[in-house]
Amino acid sequence: MRTFMARALLTAAALTGFALSGTTGPAAAAAPPAGATVAAGYSHTCAVRGDASLWCWGDNAKGQLGDGTTIKKTTPVRVGAASWASVDAGTSYTCGVQTGGSLWCWGANTRGQLGDGTTASRNTPTRVGATADWASVSAGDSHTCGVKTDGTLWCWGFNRLSQLGVSSSVYTATTPLQVGTATNWASVTTGFGHSCGTRTDGTLWCWGDNGDGQLGLGRLTAATTPAQVGTGTTWSAVSAGYAFACATRTDATLWCWGDNGYGQLGTGTTYQTAPVQVGAAVWSRVDAGFNTVCANRVDGSLWCWGNNMTGQVGDNSTTNRTVPVRVGDATTWTAQHVTGYHTCGFRADAALWCWGNNANSQLGDGTTTQRSTPAQVTLP
Repeated sequence: MRTFMARALLTAAALTGFALSGTTGPAAAAAPPAGATVAAGYSHTCAVRGDASLWCWGDNAKGQLGDGTTIKKTTPVRVGAASWASVDAGTSYTCGVQTGGSLWCWGANTRGQLGDGTTASRNTPTRVGATADWASVSAGDSHTCGVKTDGTLWCWGFNRLSQLGVSSSVYTATTPLQVGTATNWASVTTGFGHSCGTRTDGTLWCWGDNGDGQLGLGRLTAATTPAQVGTGTTWSAVSAGYAFACATRTDATLWCWGDNGYGQLGTGTTYQTAPVQVGAAVWSRVDAGFNTVCANRVDGSLWCWGNNMTGQVGDNSTTNRTVPVRVGDATTWTAQHVTGYHTCGFRADAALWCWGNNANSQLGDGTTTQRSTPAQVTLP
């Protein structure tokens, strides 16, 4: 459930901007390691290294690791020999864009979220369609969305809450459906029952379930097709969590809205139906997980807040946080970080660190020991 920015050309060094997924804002102190991306599902993790190889670890009951088995892996295992540009992890499935622009998904598929025309789960990457013009992908709970290089937006999977943005009459789509006719989509992010995206004109749009105000429209009624959030034209990136969302603007401000039961809005307030600003204008990129948020400041530091019951905030506690707290004292965190019930992030030296829930070895350290501070992952 991450955000990724559309790119006109995908290369081995291409970077996603999360989603799951947020993107780099107007200034960032630490550049991401070339070609590296990381994705966190409910209890599995995947990462693309700088050499464009893809590695996954953790829970594999639905084949979400893509290694041809359904056996849990306690340390990273390589997924095939292909070259990958980006990866994103849904609750129990994974999708990735290869460097040539083809899109592949694997894992749970009960709602057609793999986009291969079936509802059969897959334990190896399965291609979505035949085109090689995908720029990015965002995997949610049971629905998936992607942006193509021509700026069009496509979604598939579960649509009971109108999270596909196509029509309330569609319940499940097992292949990609185009969302409207716009050709200026820049990014997309998928939550549990809602989706959001930015356009190249700096506008922000959301659609789907809105029972907690997660669409940011100032109301609690759903939107079956993309609805513009306010009138601003300076949105740089957006990331959808379980029933909330956060986004950055080009002026380095950070805004969140929706459910706030764990303090995930970072404002110490109750739920919000419209965007509210988080702190000062110091932010470069944000990622919203299930009920936890992590964000970079322009000085390269990393801050997290919200649900912390498994230590995913990384502050050496399991106390929920209603305002941002700093993760350690490093100033080399890159834009490539993701959070959920566990959190992972790359530093500028290409080292990957993970913390939080580890019941299924999703931290990749060979154990099932929960960690409330970052621990380095050894990528082969």
